[in-house]
Amino acid sequence: MITPKQMADAYGRNVAILKMQTKDMTQAESLIQLPFRANCMNWIVGHIVTHRNMIMDMLGESPALDKALAARYDRDSEPLGTEDSGALPLETLLEALEESQPRLAAALATLSDADLAREVVGPGGRTTRLGSALFFYFFHDTYHTGQTEIMRQASGKDDKVI
Repeated sequence: MITPKQMADAYGRNVAILKMQTKDMTQAESLIQLPFRANCMNWIVGHIVTHRNMIMDMLGESPALDKALAARYDRDSEPLGTEDSGALPLETLLEALEESQPRLAAALATLSDADLAREVVGPGGRTTRLGSALFFYFFHDTYHTGQTEIMRQASGKDDKVI
């Protein structure tokens, strides 16, 4: 079974990857859309932060990004595309992401086996164990982190960062 420490380290690797994938990216580049059903780098990073807010809430921590601002990045939200679409600055999203990591790691470090077995309202509003919800959110974090490689290429960077 994955330990809270291993999970914290894995979430931290995702932050490092996201920082590499967004390095030297402008706001305009972060809003580039693919020509098919997908979303831009800005939305992906904001969506990850939004879901980290959900994790923080489950762990009794305050959100990394104001929930009203994060709502723009909820599941099934309209695609971003221009500065006036409600997109936050990429820099703001990355700061929130970085700010979330040490607090997430600290909160995870306090969890016992009994805590992980506690029932919570998890993804999709279903009742589940805290450990299962945390693992699902880690999967979700990683899924979207993986999408950033193609979005970096779409921005014209034409490099390999990992």
